[in-house]
Amino acid sequence: MSKPKHPRVLSDSEAQASTRNLRTSPRKLNLVAESIRGMKAGDALASLKFSERRIAGDVRKCLQAAIANAENNHELDVDRLVVAEAHVGKGLVMKRMMPRARGRSGRINKPFSHLTIIVREGEEKA
Repeated sequence: MSKPKHPRVLSDSEAQASTRNLRTSPRKLNLVAESIRGMKAGDALASLKFSERRIAGDVRKCLQAAIANAENNHELDVDRLVVAEAHVGKGLVMKRMMPRARGRSGRINKPFSHLTIIVREGEEKA
């Protein structure tokens, strides 16, 4: 006897992908995620490809994974996919020390972030 199957959290017309421990602050990552929310998936990929922000490549990989999940696991139409949600969470913070003047030290925080992208089959928001 086994445990009952975990119920699906998303609806049948949605698929998601998440990337954990991205080496950037949540504040910077959210600027990129905010730029693709509500866009069609193809337009969002093109926008991320030509973005000058360093983390845009990792966001693009996550979006491609979400599109692949929608196509292969849930049989959704790729041409009708819209980025329904793109939310960012805080990850761990590496703490480092930097020598400063007069024998003191300064603290350097190196934050990490988590990214979750949900694509939905439907129309683009106005």
